[in-house]
Amino acid sequence: MEMRRSKKRSVILNVTSLIDVLFLLLIFFMISTTFLSQPAIKMELPKAEHSDVVRQKPLVVYIDQSGKVFLNDEPMEIPLLEEALRRKLQDTTDKSLVLKADSRVSHGSVVEVLDIVKGAGVQKLVVSTRFKE
Repeated sequence: MEMRRSKKRSVILNVTSLIDVLFLLLIFFMISTTFLSQPAIKMELPKAEHSDVVRQKPLVVYIDQSGKVFLNDEPMEIPLLEEALRRKLQDTTDKSLVLKADSRVSHGSVVEVLDIVKGAGVQKLVVSTRFKE
């Protein structure tokens, strides 16, 4: 009795559908990614070697080179800053603030704004810097 040997089948893995899914995921993540934009206020941030990236949208106080103060891109007088911060903090549960001060601003101006920020009830303060290259 003669037995037939069956031919070995070669396994072919069709990866076309896998590639389609990967491209769809890539497109999804590219579209849903948010980009952080810098404000229109001209300033040069100080550099730091160790820094973290903030991914949320907290309140932002800017101090430009001439010492002008901005709250979320709105010009603000220093005596009115504390009350404006209190009003904005009532609407948020986070109570955090990002301070972006130009590296050429005097130390006294930054300390004055820090004191106002603390008095307004900010619980978490982030001082913005650039990564040192």
